[in-house]
Amino acid sequence: MSTEKPPRSSALKAKLFEKIQVARPRVQRLAKEFANVVIDHVTIGQAIGGARDVRCLVTDISYLDPQEGIRFRGKTIPETFSLLPRLPGHEQPTVEAFFYFLLTGEIPTSKETSEVIEDWRSRSLVPPYVFGVLGALPHDTHPMTMLSTAVLSLQRESIFARRYAEGLKKTDQWDPMYEDAVNLIAKLPRIAAYIYRLKYKGDSRIEPDPELDFGGNFAHLMGIPHPYDEVSRMHFILHSDHESGNVSAHATHLVASALSDCYYAYSAGLNGLAGPLHGLANQEVLAWIQNVMKKLGGKLPTEQELVAFLWDTLKAGRVIPGYGHAVLRKTDPRFTAQNEYARRHLPDDPLLKLVNMLHKLAPGVLTEHGKTKNPWPNVDAHSGVIQWHYGVREWEFYTVLFGVGRGLGVLANIVWDRALGYTLERPKSVTTDMLEAWGVGGGRPGISE
Repeated sequence: MSTEKPPRSSALKAKLFEKIQVARPRVQRLAKEFANVVIDHVTIGQAIGGARDVRCLVTDISYLDPQEGIRFRGKTIPETFSLLPRLPGHEQPTVEAFFYFLLTGEIPTSKETSEVIEDWRSRSLVPPYVFGVLGALPHDTHPMTMLSTAVLSLQRESIFARRYAEGLKKTDQWDPMYEDAVNLIAKLPRIAAYIYRLKYKGDSRIEPDPELDFGGNFAHLMGIPHPYDEVSRMHFILHSDHESGNVSAHATHLVASALSDCYYAYSAGLNGLAGPLHGLANQEVLAWIQNVMKKLGGKLPTEQELVAFLWDTLKAGRVIPGYGHAVLRKTDPRFTAQNEYARRHLPDDPLLKLVNMLHKLAPGVLTEHGKTKNPWPNVDAHSGVIQWHYGVREWEFYTVLFGVGRGLGVLANIVWDRALGYTLERPKSVTTDMLEAWGVGGGRPGISE
């Protein structure tokens, strides 16, 4: 084990170093003493069905329970939000405090949170060439392409890549990965808001406010007044992490397992997040909700009208966007957290009223329909409605907002991947002929039930 001290000894980095020293022996013991212990069997259905429910990834940062929803470092969403510190006079916890918690598993003090805020401010300057790269792209380029391109262009700044080329011990790889991860996270508000102002506000740029925290500065850079700063803090925290198996998290982990730096890895994760079956869903949900109101006369429908519309949708072979989840079997707690905020701050919003009607009626229709394992709303059923209310009405930008939040979780995870020395991910493939033979024969020879 390395005895090297972190060269840039912020309080958070020093705390992380302590945690790494404790965690490494645990992982080493598992690899040495228990490597052959079987923890799962893989079926043909899982092999051809996206490896669903195959237990083969490790993270201590978050866990998705089918009944409780996401737990961050063992704590539920309500517990997380109640325990994290806030800035004076603000409702939502800071993103900086939450990241400290993701990395260490400990709730930071106000002083520790302030230190992270100051550290991120010192790292937030975006090199001018990044804006040049974005400005050179065609104006109709999708904002997720812009975000991924901006992140990838920053790869020339990678401390990890430079130190690896100079010669870097495996036990020390977490250190430059941490530096890269925090440098990148600190720049995300400026990059994302710049993309928004470039595409939708006539390239009218707003300079950052050095006195604000991550969420507050993002709202300022977007040009949207309070309480959008509170919305941003909540949104980024809720969208930060969701185990390691979702596409954005897994893609980031997979690319980083090749010892690619976090710029390469996070850019890959963003490219996965841009897909319709992942981060693009919140955009599709809002479009569908607005279409419901349009088709039902531009007004809030009655319950009878909405039920009839839901049945017509299902009978036509279409889905109800925002309902169902690959793992969850109850209402997504991320939906609940957003809904509680919305009921307090925008109770008269007509789209919110429709969201709440859907929450009341759609599960019963879906249950009666019988083809949905989980008839309850997920996070995407709500997030777009809140953004629309506060004036962010460019649907295609919603996935960028998701991507900024998801960066917190995926980058924290790959710092820990390097700290614990996780190796190159390389699953074994089989052929369709093999699967057919094993299917007819009742399983692969030599494998017990």
